[in-house]
Amino acid sequence: MIPTLVFDLETIPDAEGLRRLNPQWAAYSDTDLIEEALAARRESHGNDFLPLHLQKIAVIGCVFRDDQGFRVRTLGQADDAEAVLINSFFKTIGHYTPILVSWNGSGFDLPVLHYRSLIHSVVAARYWDAGEDDRDFKFNNYLNRYHNRHVDLMDVLAKFNGRANAPLDDLAKLCGFPGKLGMDGSQVWKAWQAGQRDEIRAYCETDVVNTWLVYCRYRLIKGELDAPAYEAEVQLVRDTLSASDAVHWKEYMTAWDHV
Repeated sequence: MIPTLVFDLETIPDAEGLRRLNPQWAAYSDTDLIEEALAARRESHGNDFLPLHLQKIAVIGCVFRDDQGFRVRTLGQADDAEAVLINSFFKTIGHYTPILVSWNGSGFDLPVLHYRSLIHSVVAARYWDAGEDDRDFKFNNYLNRYHNRHVDLMDVLAKFNGRANAPLDDLAKLCGFPGKLGMDGSQVWKAWQAGQRDEIRAYCETDVVNTWLVYCRYRLIKGELDAPAYEAEVQLVRDTLSASDAVHWKEYMTAWDHV
């Protein structure tokens, strides 16, 4: 089995970066500075979504599936520095060379990882290889949109047409999975301010499980999995999560049982 790594980021505004780019805000506290930046963004763009290079990575959630089984976790510890999280993510790629799976990873997660890696000087030779080190990567690498070492499910299912994009939450629920529970990406900054780091990590884990389950369904309709193999993958997720004592997995399984 080729290892598969499903990933998702949760981000917060980069206070340090905003301060460097806006010296007039240098004396502000992080919270006041970010509120000023968000207000300026709303005035200029009609929303408070900051540019990708100013999205600081707070959490990286992962599902990892290989011959050893199915695992879901967030990388590192809740108080780890951003560079530590990024390095852990790319070290996993360097060690296993997995298939990457995401929902809107091409439009958000990977560009954010690129910018933040550049800022922190995180080396990720395997990820960036486009055939210079491994000839096979010339024809199938992580960087080419139409290669399959990274499968952006949102992109693929919309046939690379942004007007056809659908939300993961909707697709997961329509496929009979729980979808999002208790939070969405727009609420992460407020939750972070409130010290709810464990809740954010839990939310990110549920999101990557939703993505994995939709990916299994995608593999079914592609013919990569037959019906028994697909049901076995879904049951493996159910069995793994049911065995956990974590509150968010109990809530997730309750929601799944009532779909």
